[in-house]
Amino acid sequence: MSLRTRMVLLAGVAVAIAAIAVAVASYAGTRSELQGQVDQSLQSLAKGPLGNIGMGPHGGRSPLPQRPVPSGTERGDPDEGLGIDRLPPQAFGGASGAFTVFKRDGGTWVPPGQTYQIPSTPAITALAATGQGQFYTDMRVHGTHIRVLVTGIGQDGALAVALPLTTVDNALNHQAVLLLVIGGAGILLAALLGFVVARTALAPIGRFTRQTERIAANPEWIEHERLDVIGSDELARLAGTFNRTLDALERSVEAQRNLVADASHELRTPIATIRANLQLMRDEELLSPEDRAALRADVIQELDELTALVGDVVELARGSKPTDEPGDVRLDSVVRDAVERARRRSPRLAFHQVIEPTLVRGEPARISRAVTNLLDNAAKWSPEDGVIEVTLHDGALTVRDHGPGFNDEDLPFVFDRFHRAKEARSKPGSGLGLAIVRQATEAHDGFAEASNAPEGGPTLELEELALEPVGDSPYEARQSR
Repeated sequence: MSLRTRMVLLAGVAVAIAAIAVAVASYAGTRSELQGQVDQSLQSLAKGPLGNIGMGPHGGRSPLPQRPVPSGTERGDPDEGLGIDRLPPQAFGGASGAFTVFKRDGGTWVPPGQTYQIPSTPAITALAATGQGQFYTDMRVHGTHIRVLVTGIGQDGALAVALPLTTVDNALNHQAVLLLVIGGAGILLAALLGFVVARTALAPIGRFTRQTERIAANPEWIEHERLDVIGSDELARLAGTFNRTLDALERSVEAQRNLVADASHELRTPIATIRANLQLMRDEELLSPEDRAALRADVIQELDELTALVGDVVELARGSKPTDEPGDVRLDSVVRDAVERARRRSPRLAFHQVIEPTLVRGEPARISRAVTNLLDNAAKWSPEDGVIEVTLHDGALTVRDHGPGFNDEDLPFVFDRFHRAKEARSKPGSGLGLAIVRQATEAHDGFAEASNAPEGGPTLELEELALEPVGDSPYEARQSR
């Protein structure tokens, strides 16, 4: 079921519930009002006969004096002085009302000339037996719906007065039909308006859907296809958010394309060199032993560089998303181990360490790779017998060498993939080491920064990696050679 259909159904159901509630309340109010009028008429009709025998309107004895019994009317006659024997004859259910006296012994009496009587019920019989109380009841007699007021008249039993409900029933039936028509028309109108509103409200979403489907079907359109942002409502915000998502996706796709293009370009050089050396080795009998040894060493060196390049490309292709379950890592231990490995690879350099015990949460292998790349970069640019300063303090790792430093034009691109300064193009490497450092740092919610120290020499810093300091002593300083 589509969203538009659900909105139309929801509007129709809401209006239907409201219409039914209003119709029921209106019908019940009208019925109560009309029934109240009939009850007042019954009270008025019963007031005269009850007053004649000194009874109140609710069946109790009236404080007013009792009407004298007419001469010729003996005590014990059915009329008992009610005065209803002189009412004119009428059809059953007439406007003047119908009267019936229910005696305590179970008998009944009706006025002369009234050829019908109100039927007895167990409730009427019980009230006649006691002669006290009053109640209303509805019944249907000879096809006519009537309303009956039954009042106790003491030792004489009970007086029942009835009026027809034909007029009331007709009015209620007409109102029910009218409410049904109005309610049905309201529901249909609500469904129609709901359809129009849903169509208007969902038109931008439909346009968004069609555009996104075109982009999904043609990924190359991501470079120029964007959603139209109109106004400042929620739909405009949705379009803007989606456009920013497309921008991020475009940058990601472009970065992947550049990585593949740059990697393929960088791979050509070692592959071409290895191919040329292998071709020379086919005629190695024509070469001197020294040339053959140099050729083999060159092939091994090119293979090592090729292996390192492939490893760097694979590392960069991972992106910033973690691949392993992160855990607690003692960054100070990782830095010490990396420094020891760098010292063994570069025995002529001195490493000065100022390390604060630090705990971070992340992937140990990626953190170790980033620290190692920083130290390798510093070792590559340090002068002979130079000093590399390594500081880990307050969650920031700083590595500084005393080499020539960064050129101003190269400083913004130090951490870019395959970026190499002019002076670095003659040195081994692919230009991916510092790019891996930045990627690993960002994967752990940190950032990498490069600068030149005021007194000379480049400085590389990784910040906002620490969770908390650990250990008793705040610093550990050591100089190794």
